[in-house]
Amino acid sequence: MYLASVILLLVVLPVVSIAAEAVLSHHAMNLALVGKWFVFWGVGVRLLLAGLRQVIQPRFTAEEIFGIHDTSSFAIVREVGLANLSMGFLGICSLLRVGWLVPAAVVGGLYYGLAGVGHVFGRDKNPKEYMAMISDGFIFIVLLVFVLKSLT
Repeated sequence: MYLASVILLLVVLPVVSIAAEAVLSHHAMNLALVGKWFVFWGVGVRLLLAGLRQVIQPRFTAEEIFGIHDTSSFAIVREVGLANLSMGFLGICSLLRVGWLVPAAVVGGLYYGLAGVGHVFGRDKNPKEYMAMISDGFIFIVLLVFVLKSLT
């Protein structure tokens, strides 16, 4: 389920949304469309859902991602969840406020990039942590390219 949700939110839904808007609006696919939909799905929906899960069910992140079986870690996971909820909300709002798109991409991209680096140096990675590392790196690169191109 975790793998399917990551692929759906970070690849399938953004690509389908980009293609659908390009076809329906009769405009060529462009950087703005790529940024809009990767920020909405990858930063907005993905981080909002992750945040909800971390706040409601911190055991999954602690045990399944990081292999920590100490319930005292749940408070920290919940705090991370609140940060994810906040970033996710910004990403979703960027769909309504175009001026928020680049800031949401910067915040989400930095988070994914730094989290990905953290996974790289983690020891005894399980398959879910490898998936997190790869997906964090992927969305970081997409958002980085979008931000750099938007600022030039």
